[in-house]
Amino acid sequence: MQRTERLFALAEYLRGRRTGVTAEALAERFEVTVRTIYRDLDALRAAAMPVAAERGRGGGYALDRSYSLPPVNFTAREAALLIALGRFAIDMRLMPFNDTLECALDKVRAALSTSAQRDLLLRLEELAFFGVPALPCTRSVRSAIERAWFEQQPLAITYVDGNSVESQRRIRIRGVHMDRHETRLDALDLEINERRPFRLDRITRAEVLETVGTRPEL
Repeated sequence: MQRTERLFALAEYLRGRRTGVTAEALAERFEVTVRTIYRDLDALRAAAMPVAAERGRGGGYALDRSYSLPPVNFTAREAALLIALGRFAIDMRLMPFNDTLECALDKVRAALSTSAQRDLLLRLEELAFFGVPALPCTRSVRSAIERAWFEQQPLAITYVDGNSVESQRRIRIRGVHMDRHETRLDALDLEINERRPFRLDRITRAEVLETVGTRPEL
């Protein structure tokens, strides 16, 4: 990657992340030395891009929070790949976050000009993915999981294990793991204070719990 190309890529990377990124992480991302990253950051500052160093936890290099970003412009090529991958994730039932993903894909389409949208349709006809869909899960369960995950709230679920035994659990999601044919929640079981996986397709009911302080309440 040439330096000019890397500077543009570095600027776009920082635009997409308002939280701090260390010089070491940037060096690893762009496969250059830390010293080169420092020179690149100086070049961005010289071009009037407000890159600042933040100290403390979550610190690193970031754009000034008062910096107003212009609208994001996608090329038909970029949009085609984003939409195709998004549609694949939805069709394969990999993600619990379908509604949010659908809205995001609509915004990507809306950002394109009329001619670019025509080009996008042609490209999408030529691009296809194949795989084994994950087992189904109801929309209400997906919506509750999405809210609990993004808002970091505990969740009450009805879960059916491999022996078809149904139980009620209170969990806090720590991660979402997607495989070719199943999606698992890496969650803390609040009843026993133990971390364990829960298969998405075995959750028959889910409800976000309101929190009072740090203690989840039904």
